Amino acid sequence: MMPADLTSAGEEPALAEQADAGPVTLVVDDEEGIRNFLSRSLERRGWRVTAVGSAEEGACHLERHCVDLIILDIALPGRSGLEWLRDLHAAGFGGDVILITAFADLDTAIEALRAGAADLILKPFRIEQIVTAIGRCVERTRLQRENFVLRRQLAKRRGSSDEIVGRSPAILRLQALIERVAPSPSTVLIEGESGVGKELVARALHTRSQRAERPFVALNCAAVSADLVEAELFGHLRGAFTGAKEARKGLFYYAHGGTLFLDEIGELPLALQSKLLRVLEERRIRPVGGEQELPVDVRVVAATNRDLKAEVAAGRFRQDLFYRLAVMTLRVPPLRERSDDVVELARRFMGVLSLRLGVPPLDIDPALEAALVAHPWPGNVRELRNLIERALLFGEFPLEDLGLPVCGIDATDGTADGRALAEVEKRHILAVLAECGGNRARAALALGVSRKTLDRKCAEWGV
Repeated sequence: MMPADLTSAGEEPALAEQADAGPVTLVVDDEEGIRNFLSRSLERRGWRVTAVGSAEEGACHLERHCVDLIILDIALPGRSGLEWLRDLHAAGFGGDVILITAFADLDTAIEALRAGAADLILKPFRIEQIVTAIGRCVERTRLQRENFVLRRQLAKRRGSSDEIVGRSPAILRLQALIERVAPSPSTVLIEGESGVGKELVARALHTRSQRAERPFVALNCAAVSADLVEAELFGHLRGAFTGAKEARKGLFYYAHGGTLFLDEIGELPLALQSKLLRVLEERRIRPVGGEQELPVDVRVVAATNRDLKAEVAAGRFRQDLFYRLAVMTLRVPPLRERSDDVVELARRFMGVLSLRLGVPPLDIDPALEAALVAHPWPGNVRELRNLIERALLFGEFPLEDLGLPVCGIDATDGTADGRALAEVEKRHILAVLAECGGNRARAALALGVSRKTLDRKCAEWGV
């Protein structure tokens, strides 16, 4: 029987194949007959089982192997099952423990639950009782992980499509590279400016991989304070730091068997970079405040809008971590390099966002198409989506943001109509600015224009 050993990074393909083979189970009982009975019965069901005779042997096994569940006898020679159970949870063990015993009363049951046991089964027992208890543990763990991942996905989803849209040569090449790289277990570094859709590429890598049915967990490293990002990734024990009132599992735990996407990887503190490198090389994590290292089976995909080679040269990013992440590098082109895709993206956002907002879509005429294509899009795809959403909310496109005249009339063409329109525009903008107490950021938001546009107008009027 080959248990799931994660000490070598080269074993990742095998781990992916084992993901659905059933829980990796450790049986700890000093009675050889019980060990043999449970091993044979569970292995016939396709589960991977290792049996040992003491808590000390079990602890040695956990140092080298990944275990999802432990079937643990309470009465053991040396350290008792209850004592070891308390130590396991204190060290951050993330699996379930089913206690078995021939002598149990109400006090024992209460003590077992307080120690963190998932179930307590009396000897003698039928194998169906053990199988049912294991099934409950596996289902509970699956639901916990799925619930956590779904909550994060729903919180981040804002009407955007998960499909990579476009037929420009740059996007077609990117899609071809994704198809080629996705089945590999290797780490991937995604480079690109802010707003180009790096997370979309990471999700595409996940959905086209052998891990597609497992969780996809994303973390923006720039959105978490440097003091908390380690606990966010690896989890922590109760009392590990100020404010840690209860133990918490990390994102590596919730991404088990799947993909962990680390956005803005260049923002990681140097001290944590070394710990991440060790996890990538040894496939083991240690929760903050814990002593025991826990094996992990996670594919890491990272992204950055920085030039990491320049960061390495400046001493702000570890060279060894850079080369460990950049096994394969994918560059996502900015929107200005894929102008052929702008109109298609605009129409896609129009369809998706109009349904979400409950408003009719707006027409994109040829003149507007030309303006969309000509715009430089410094904010890339995110800027385009935000423009479409703002247009739907106001019922018309903010043409000035695209360099077009309002209502098709140039307010500076010198005609009487142009002068009248310019005066109306000026009075309206100044009135809104006064209502906002001179705060240009609030006024621009209320007017539905960019702050840059408002600043330019105020400069023209000497305000």
